[in-house]
Amino acid sequence: MIANLPRTITFICLTLSVSCPLYAQSVPPVFTSPEVRSDNTVIFRFFSKSAREVKLSTQIEKSPMAMTKDSLGVWSVVLGPAKPDIYPYHFIVDGTSVADPRNSATFPNEGFQSSLVEITGSSPLLHTLQDVPHGTVAYRYYRSPELGTRPVVVYTPPGYEQDTKAKFPVLYLLHGTTDTEETWTKVGRANIILDNLIAQGKAKPMIIVMPYGRAFPIVSKSSGSLRNWENLQEFKKDFLNDLIPFVEQNYRVKADKDNRAIAGFSGGGGETLYLGLNHPDLASWICGFAPGMLKEEFERNNAVAFADPAQTNKRLKLFWIGVGKDDFLFGVIQDYIELLKQKEIKHETFISDGGHTWMNCKLYLTTIAQKLFKP
Repeated sequence: MIANLPRTITFICLTLSVSCPLYAQSVPPVFTSPEVRSDNTVIFRFFSKSAREVKLSTQIEKSPMAMTKDSLGVWSVVLGPAKPDIYPYHFIVDGTSVADPRNSATFPNEGFQSSLVEITGSSPLLHTLQDVPHGTVAYRYYRSPELGTRPVVVYTPPGYEQDTKAKFPVLYLLHGTTDTEETWTKVGRANIILDNLIAQGKAKPMIIVMPYGRAFPIVSKSSGSLRNWENLQEFKKDFLNDLIPFVEQNYRVKADKDNRAIAGFSGGGGETLYLGLNHPDLASWICGFAPGMLKEEFERNNAVAFADPAQTNKRLKLFWIGVGKDDFLFGVIQDYIELLKQKEIKHETFISDGGHTWMNCKLYLTTIAQKLFKP
């Protein structure tokens, strides 16, 4: 038997090559996607022998880029050099959007499928993982009588587990419409940003609470922006009656408005302003990141704050709004800021470059984190 072994192996190999030609042809070649190069250019690749057209859609470029196919069926395109940051992207395969199957870094979202590419550049950014003490990110669940079991992601700062007596201020950080409770850590890098700022002495140690912002199942996931009135009413009950008590019962927090901040992006920014400006005892620090709003909703959604501007100014330590010059909400937010000026409500504005992106979200969080809970 041993003497015939080479002949047996040869027979098996010949049999496979004859009987499984289709299998051999369908096995994708080995390749990397995305491949970030030292000059900040990136090669994106996608395998499909049958696709007629493949494009790359990314927030690095204003419009999708055509990809070319090689003899093995691998489509590719070179992009950049690009400004160091974290960018969402996806492929458009014969008109259908798909995430990169070769990339495990995904964008948590209920409305689309995208992957993430990180371009670090020659020096680390505030959202880059660095050799500093790190906090803890915990996936938790709490109970709502109306909404059932609710997910929430909680960041505790470095040293929280070791110092069992210290109490910390809390930032409630809300995601945008169609995002999830994971988006602020996986895309916005909130935990890494705070680790780095705390290590540099630029931010006070704080707990960050990142809940799911849609009042599902009462409010359908296809019901539009998180700042829609129905969602605001249901989410408000959950936020005030269920989430905050859960946090204050399970974490060592300073449970008063001067040690509570609330911030949010897009539809979550609309939730932020509605909750923070209409509930005087909730939080002294209110920050909107390109907050979702409509001009006809200004008076209704800001009723308590607008009714007594002097009292609003007295109770708030920071009212901050950031938006990009190319953001589709820029115009309506400028109208809102003008109304705040007319009503003499104190606020800070931050006008950045760029549009309605998570690149700007990281910038806005980095900016306000250095202001929160300070005299």
